[in-house]
Amino acid sequence: MWQNKIGVESWLSCASRPRKGFVAPVTTRDQLRNQYLDAIGVQRWRPREPRVDEDSKTGSAWSPIDVTDAAVASTPNAAARLDWESLQTAVAGCTRCALHTTRTQTVFGVGSRSARWMFVGEAPGADEDAQGEPFVGRAGQLLNAMLFAMGLKREEVFIANVLKCRPPGNRDPQPDEVEQCEPYLIRQIELIQPKLIVALGRHAAHSLLKTDLPLAKLRGQTLNYHGTALIVTYHPAYLLRSPGEKRKAWQDLCLAKAIMESP
Repeated sequence: MWQNKIGVESWLSCASRPRKGFVAPVTTRDQLRNQYLDAIGVQRWRPREPRVDEDSKTGSAWSPIDVTDAAVASTPNAAARLDWESLQTAVAGCTRCALHTTRTQTVFGVGSRSARWMFVGEAPGADEDAQGEPFVGRAGQLLNAMLFAMGLKREEVFIANVLKCRPPGNRDPQPDEVEQCEPYLIRQIELIQPKLIVALGRHAAHSLLKTDLPLAKLRGQTLNYHGTALIVTYHPAYLLRSPGEKRKAWQDLCLAKAIMESP
């Protein structure tokens, strides 16, 4: 307990014992605790109004983790304990790596929280950095067309990136940046629980699968991400530069559709 770490309980046990020949004023245990917390500058805890999770089938009340506390937000495993709204707040205020000094805003992700399809790219570009939404530039328009060809709408899937901030000049993500940002993506996947993840491009595939195999060796097969089916295909930005590879990308999407239609 945090009280034991700062000595509150031990201090109260001593303070509650009257000294011989001393008549102490009538002071409750809670008053002693508050006096001590005030003296050492610790803000008192006050119970919050219970919040009802609208998505919960039971409707039970709960209180989310307060991610406004810098100490909590900077804890390496903090993201694993966050609900959806708290995760968005943590991403918006993240300062874990140097990218926060050059970003316009973070790019959390967009789409359905209960999506069966999840598409993961590498990092936001200039348009995404300006608008705060992934895949909104020319690459985003191509991704929308790819979704349409499969009979999907953008709002039916969830689209995110490995990095939530744009690297300067659209350079490749650095290993330390991926390491610091990856817990956010992992938590998104845990909360959404998609049936299939589509890794868009080499960097997304390498980050998710922890491999350095070339894209050509990762394509065309059903891979596994902690029990979730995963396929790898080309990033839409690459397809814009190499339109001749669109046929291969369509083959990948046909494989994805077959996986989704399987029992």
